[in-house]
Amino acid sequence: MQQDASQTPAAAQPAVVPVPGGGNNAAAMSQMGFHDLIYNFDALGWIVFVTLCVMSLASIYFIVANFLRNAMIRARMEKVIGTFWDTPSAQDAVRFLEDQPKGEPFSKIALDAAQAAAHHQRNEGSRLVEALNRSEFIDRALRQAVARESLRLEGGMTVLATVGSSAPFVGLLGTVWGIYHALIKIAASGNASMEAVAGPVGEALIMTAFGLFVAIPAVLAYNFYVRNNRVIYARFDEFAHDLHDFFATGSRVEAGVAPVAARK
Repeated sequence: MQQDASQTPAAAQPAVVPVPGGGNNAAAMSQMGFHDLIYNFDALGWIVFVTLCVMSLASIYFIVANFLRNAMIRARMEKVIGTFWDTPSAQDAVRFLEDQPKGEPFSKIALDAAQAAAHHQRNEGSRLVEALNRSEFIDRALRQAVARESLRLEGGMTVLATVGSSAPFVGLLGTVWGIYHALIKIAASGNASMEAVAGPVGEALIMTAFGLFVAIPAVLAYNFYVRNNRVIYARFDEFAHDLHDFFATGSRVEAGVAPVAARK
């Protein structure tokens, strides 16, 4: 005879074993995250977090500033150089250079060379002229001008290099410190389940991710601007050599080309 399913003994029914603290673990996991990490920061945690924020803001500022500066230089570079050599009057060329923005380096290099040549000419017969001839005096002025403008191009590069190299370690410090505190809390609670360990440790790893997030753009920007600045440095040297030839000899000497007569 078949028994009714409703009359099956309780022992035959599959037992439902409640998971201890299952509801509490789910609620705790839902609270884990960046917000909870910040809420539980101690003094060192705040120092690490604020340091990474400052690094991020500084790198963003210099990335944008260097981009705008280099874009302006490259946009005006050929125009400034070409107009200087194509202007038939030296006075008109100097006036054109003086009208350029303060951040334009090629005009400043040419103006320094022109001022050095004029200063040497005004002091003919003096001890200055006896100590340094015209070529040496102009060369000295050009070296100083190129070094000054090259140094300006380096603005912010040290910050980008520092952020790119140190931000991951700052984030790692926050992670190590966070894991240490997480393990202390786990040991005090006596609950070593996967749910209890994964949440706090995962929160601590956010600081390492934050450090990498800050460092990667800084490293990429640094490498990009190093390459970009190297091209501009080469143009500095090329332009400075042509300026030296012109102001020292009265003509621009080009490879394979006869000297160009000095502008009157």
